[in-house]
Amino acid sequence: MASVPHTEIKRICCIGAGYVGGPTCSVIALKCPHIIVTIVDLNPARIAAWNSEDFALPIYEPGLEDVVRQTRGRNLFFSTEVDKAVQEADLIFVSVNTPTKTSGVGAGYAADLNYVESATRHIAQVATSSKIVVEKSTVPCRTASSMRTILESNSRPGCHFDILSNPEFLAEGTAIADLYNPDRVLIGALDTPEGAAACAALSSVYANWVPKERILNVGLWSSELSKLAANALLAQRISSINALSAICETTGADVREVAHAVGLDSRIGSKFLRASVGFGGSCFQKDILNLVYLSESLHLPEVAKYWRSVVDMNEWQKLRFAKTVVDNLFGTITNKRIAVLGFAFKADTGDTRESPAITLVKSFVAERAKVAVYDPQVSHDQIWMDMQSACSTPKQELSKQLTLHTDAQSTFAGASAIVVVTEWAEFASPNFDWEGAFAAMTKPAFVFDGRGIVNGARLREIGFKVVTIGRGENL
Repeated sequence: MASVPHTEIKRICCIGAGYVGGPTCSVIALKCPHIIVTIVDLNPARIAAWNSEDFALPIYEPGLEDVVRQTRGRNLFFSTEVDKAVQEADLIFVSVNTPTKTSGVGAGYAADLNYVESATRHIAQVATSSKIVVEKSTVPCRTASSMRTILESNSRPGCHFDILSNPEFLAEGTAIADLYNPDRVLIGALDTPEGAAACAALSSVYANWVPKERILNVGLWSSELSKLAANALLAQRISSINALSAICETTGADVREVAHAVGLDSRIGSKFLRASVGFGGSCFQKDILNLVYLSESLHLPEVAKYWRSVVDMNEWQKLRFAKTVVDNLFGTITNKRIAVLGFAFKADTGDTRESPAITLVKSFVAERAKVAVYDPQVSHDQIWMDMQSACSTPKQELSKQLTLHTDAQSTFAGASAIVVVTEWAEFASPNFDWEGAFAAMTKPAFVFDGRGIVNGARLREIGFKVVTIGRGENL
């Protein structure tokens, strides 16, 4: 069946109002005022938050509220009316969740494509005209082929669907800046005239603000794999510097100096060479495990083992840091109060998925410590949900050891140690009341810096015992 040529995109629908679809399509609406953008989701509470009068958005991302304020009600709309938005759209982004499977074949490794398939089938069911369908979710290689088969098998007479892959390369905390000025926009298409026309149509949307040389048109399968590859390589760098941080601590070297020295090598570069308690977030671990599963499926066990080691190193780093806390507190933290600063997986986001804080708090609870947690953006409901799941313990029982706080200072009363888990600017600020913290704590008072952000020299002058990841300062 011949495709209708794609010349101009006037209406865009995004299925999924999460961390990718919400910010991405909000910025498209801002940069393309001539395009009507509708973001739909089946979760009415989430859509209500996007439409809230006080702009209490369901996602915290610096700059996002300003974008939504400028566009909502003008050419940006949030709705639960999926059918209407799909029928009206020229182009549809599929930006639904693709979590790691928890059961069945590939459990613990493969991506669960249930939401992708459900969205694709729904598009085929309700669409009454030809569409460009854009795979925005992070998916395994050749998912687009499955989507295409579903669409073609279930479409109405006269409806044609062109499939594109347009993976996101956003970093939470800087997503809006990344969208304003992306390193590249990758669009994958089939090597057919119809694929080229669809690719040109989506390229024309981004060309409203992205320089044309940064809009890369590649094959469909290369685009899908490039997303997994990018996250795997970035995570690999983090695990590599974290492995070196352990050597630094035992030899007296400073991981900051090592990272700076190797980062000056133009072949290596300085990005993602900052040692920490470990990486988290929705992408890195999930995408690496997806790559592991793909490698095993292709009968490449050595490749699978290689990428699996990146995740293993990350988990080891978290547990190593937790053990460091226990070892320095004289081998036990039973009934000792531990103040945990930060629960989000990184600063400038409220996202807790795979956060190192979950592993640390779980470990401290298992050691029978009294844990006090503060994070400036993560809701208490989210923390309780994460910890109940991690500890397999009901809230009533967990609350005997875990307390949540609305300010940092209230976590310090009677604490034996402060553990800095998230690199919020508040904790690194010279105005942070470390003197007040020291006065409120039992002695000796410890600070364990899992992000390398505190001024260790100043804290030692106050009287703290300071342990910073990647620095052999106690030798």
